[in-house]
Amino acid sequence: MTSSAVTSFYPVLCTQRLSESVAFYTTLFGFETTYTSDWYVSLRQPEPPHYELALVAAGHETVPEAYRRPAQGLLLNFEVADVDAEYARLVTGAGLKPELTLRSEAFGQRHFIVAAPDGVLIDVITPIAPTAAYSAAYQDRSGAGV
Repeated sequence: MTSSAVTSFYPVLCTQRLSESVAFYTTLFGFETTYTSDWYVSLRQPEPPHYELALVAAGHETVPEAYRRPAQGLLLNFEVADVDAEYARLVTGAGLKPELTLRSEAFGQRHFIVAAPDGVLIDVITPIAPTAAYSAAYQDRSGAGV
């Protein structure tokens, strides 16, 4: 298969906390449901470019038996225009626990990390200018896209 054959791409997260995870992504990150069953839920951002995310019950028979466990070691990056405002909304306002506190990184990000109910890490990011030491690592040579 060549890359031109791909017509869609989105992550599907195995979870043991399906309803709580759906509520987390719809309430706090603005996703809407496009398909709902007792074992699988498709989510989509209502505004273009309509980013998609799906959740599947980790123990469901459509998941190969050897892999029927929740997602682990996974970070979902959400780039936003104002990470400080999102920190205030999600941590201060909604009471989410920061797993990594708000900070600026030399490699070109201002970000913080929270955890979804199923343990998936959510890295909320605003690109910033990287230091000179990191700037050369960007392939397009434009830095962090800022």
